[in-house]
Order: sequence, then structure tokens, then C-alpha cells
Amino acid sequence: MRVSPIVALLAAASLTASAPAPYPVVKPGIVLRFPRDHGAHPQFRTEWWYVTGWLRTADGADLGFQVTFFRTRPPVDPANPSRFAAGQVLFAHAGLSDPRIGRLLHGERSARAGFGLANAAIADADVAIRDWRLRRTKDGNWATQVTAPDFALALAFAPTQPPLPQGQGGYSRKGPQPAAASYYYSIPHLRVSGRVRRGGTSVAVTGEAWLDREWSSNYLGGDAQGWDWTGLNFDDGSALMAFRIRRKTGGTLWAGGSLRRADGTTVVLAPGDIALRPLARWRSPVTGAVYPVAQELSVRLPDGVHRWRLTPLFAAQELDARRSGLPVYWEGAVRTPGGRGYLELTGYDRALTM
Repeated sequence: MRVSPIVALLAAASLTASAPAPYPVVKPGIVLRFPRDHGAHPQFRTEWWYVTGWLRTADGADLGFQVTFFRTRPPVDPANPSRFAAGQVLFAHAGLSDPRIGRLLHGERSARAGFGLANAAIADADVAIRDWRLRRTKDGNWATQVTAPDFALALAFAPTQPPLPQGQGGYSRKGPQPAAASYYYSIPHLRVSGRVRRGGTSVAVTGEAWLDREWSSNYLGGDAQGWDWTGLNFDDGSALMAFRIRRKTGGTLWAGGSLRRADGTTVVLAPGDIALRPLARWRSPVTGAVYPVAQELSVRLPDGVHRWRLTPLFAAQELDARRSGLPVYWEGAVRTPGGRGYLELTGYDRALTM
């Protein structure tokens, strides 16, 4: 049996973790501060910088993309003097969805922090693994460069809206227990420009993206199977995020989200405000997982229940990250009347642990 280098690294770290420092508990009352909270929070167990979006080439072709950097803190004694102790480990995924190919192109990176291989800055967003990087530039924009076996991305993201704190000012519950939570904010409606390279051809692209930032020490409770999440940018400037945590025994364990209206006002969504109904499923020929790749999202707002049909750019947008010690999940570009965004489906191959 092949064991990924990062899985082996984390296993070795746990063997040397005689006195790991406790992870901070996520609690209500956070006040998000920028640019500091764009940067890493290394004391927490898990963290990610997540960019998804739609691109358009000069000839009018639509593409979807994702670039994600993960940081995790293994249970290592912080007093361990060894420079080889895996105090922080970084992972990254990138995906390109092209309906002309009909499958997801993807690549990945992983390394422990240090040794000039990987780093996640604290003062502001700047996370890198070897030649892959996502950072916030001096002008307040974001930029990423990734090179995978089948494609490369060099993209810039210009904010058009301020950060959107999720939940209670950035404290986002993920289950009935208050400690099952994350600190979470989004930046919707990022204006994208840059280039996509495939083979020997590089093309200019423009588009729109969504950035998610979360950090947590106890993201999912033991009875959680996984989640369905969507982030939608609407043509009128409004933005919607909705998620549901699925219970291992079936049904919804928790749900939440927010709607930022075009005028900038925000509606915070409670668990009972959100429902997702599968409209079409797709079975992966690689993993056998069955995903509800088209769904109807129902959201109860002050003026009544609104419904959106989420239709994938194409079905085969599964990302198999087992080589880097991370799970299999579906991450796909979706359309909805009056908007576009991404749908993420986890825990359909097996229960997710975080």
C-alpha cells in the first residue's frame, strides 16, 4: 500500500507529540481585523485560502477554476527543538474546468513549512508551496501563480466589495455544539484578469471570482458526514453563500449562510432558512462516489422563500486529492439564473474528518 509523504509526515509528527499545545477554541465575539486576518493563524488546527471562479477567453469560451491553499498544525510539542519537527504543514490544490475537455484538470502541492519549501505569512496573505503562491499585493489586490502538469494559471483578483463576515461577525457555527465552528469571511465579486496556459498555448482571460477564508480547531463534529456549499455571484452585484452539514445517518445536521444584497445590506441565514434538493446525480468512474451535481437551493428571506437551480458547467468535476493525503471531493463551476458560482460537495466518497 502506498502512503502519501504528507500522511507519513503527520503520522511521524504524532509519534513525537509528547506535549502538544492545545488548539484555541473558536468562540463568538471575534472582531475581524484586516490586513492581519488575511494572513495565517498558525495556532489553530486548520485554515484555508480558497478562490473559485469563472473565466472567459477572448473567443468567448467559459472556464471554471479553483486555487486553494490549506494550512494545518499537527499535534507537535512547540518546545520540540528539532528543525525537522512538522510544526506546520501546507497543502494546495488547483483545478481547471473546461467543458471542451469534459473533465477536471488538477494539480497539487504539499510540504511542511520551512526549509524554503513552504510558508504562510502572518501579517497579511502570502502563502506559498515551492513555485505555487497566493498573496495579497501592496495595492490591495490578490494574485496567484500555479503550474500543474496540464495547465498553469497566472491570475490577479481585484476586490469590488469589502470582506463579508459570515455567521455572527465572522463566527460561523458548523453544528449543534458551539465549539464546532470556524472564523469565516468571504470576498465575493472579485474581478479577475490574467492568463491560462495549456500545452504550449497561453491565452488571456477575464472573469469573476469568490474568495473564502476560514480557520478552525474543531470544524466538524463526530456525527458529521460532510457538507454541501455554494458561493454565488449575481449579475446585480448581490452575493449568496449557503452550506449544509450532512449527518452520517442522513439529513441535515446544521446549515447557514448569508445574502449580501446589491445595496450592501446583509441577511444572515439560520439553519432553518436553507434547503438543498438534488436534481441530478453523477457517479465518478474513478472513486464510485455519487454526487448531487445539480441542486435546487431554497432560501427563506424576510420577503419569502427564494429558489435557485444550480446547474454544473459539466458533471465530471471531481478532485481526487488522495495523493497529497487529503480527501476526494467535487468542486464545480455552476450556473444559476442571474448568476454564476461554485458548488462544493464533500463526504460523498467517505465521511470527512477535520
